[in-house]
Amino acid sequence: MNTPSRSSTVEARSKAEGRRPSRAAAVLSPSFWADWASAVGLVGLVIVFSILQPVFLTAPNIQALLVAAAILIVLSIGQTFVVMTAGIDLSLAALVMLGAIVLGLTHEAGYGIFASCVLAVIVTSGLGFLNGLLITAGKIPDFVVTLGTLSAVTGLALILSGGEPTMVGDTFLLRLASGSIGIFGYPFLVAVAVALVSHIVLYHTRFGVHLLATGGQQESARQLGIRTGRVRIAAYTISGLCGGIAAILLVARIGSAEPTINTNLLLNSVAAVVLGGVSLFGGRGSILGPLLGAVMLTTLVNGLTLLSVSAFYQPLAVGFIVVLAALIMRYQK
Repeated sequence: MNTPSRSSTVEARSKAEGRRPSRAAAVLSPSFWADWASAVGLVGLVIVFSILQPVFLTAPNIQALLVAAAILIVLSIGQTFVVMTAGIDLSLAALVMLGAIVLGLTHEAGYGIFASCVLAVIVTSGLGFLNGLLITAGKIPDFVVTLGTLSAVTGLALILSGGEPTMVGDTFLLRLASGSIGIFGYPFLVAVAVALVSHIVLYHTRFGVHLLATGGQQESARQLGIRTGRVRIAAYTISGLCGGIAAILLVARIGSAEPTINTNLLLNSVAAVVLGGVSLFGGRGSILGPLLGAVMLTTLVNGLTLLSVSAFYQPLAVGFIVVLAALIMRYQK
């Protein structure tokens, strides 16, 4: 029979006596590093890159970095809602592409820019809803459903666009892409607004409580009367909504709707969620963590670019950091 170790006995006794572990012990624990990996990594990257390349900390570069991080922040937040239900959305990058195509084609057809943006968000949200419905009502694994959606939506976007980009020239999108308040560009401010709303929804509404309960222990949540199926459908719908918002930011940034899928958006959105300390088994996480994770990944790419490191090495660096974060999370309490 296994006997408890001295450390586990001391920890149990401390809990029984109402004592908290020391601050030093808390910092050295895997839980601390899993929760704060993105923040610690971001600070470390800023220090290293500012020493190696003085241009890194200049206002123009910081503003460009934050603007570049905006799309990934929005997608990471959408992915967070899904991951908190112990799921994953592999279709996000394709939804961004389709949302951009819908925006471009409707605007080219004579719709106003605001109507085009709303239609793009409605389409991506509807596809997110469909993902959730197939997963819950169809009892199909989320991996299979969203992988199928990835392929189907990519094909639909290519059919609608004919494989050709659609130029979108509009003063609103131009201001959105180039405007700023200090060093904070409008795209980054939009991403922060999405983060704030998401935080309120997740931690200050009944839906947020139900979502965390569903991800933590779905069967127990169901026995408590929580409609877990509806919660999961809502999570995928929110992910699709974030995909539509990201599509608007993307079109504003490049000035056109491109029928090409950027798989890095999908991979990095999952990476930012992992770096942000969100449990891949559901029921635990935050909005701030993935936000910092997205900024950290963008900072890494930005710094390596300033140091003239080949773009071939950048995915290697990102992958190494993500695997390290996942390894730390493996030992998280």
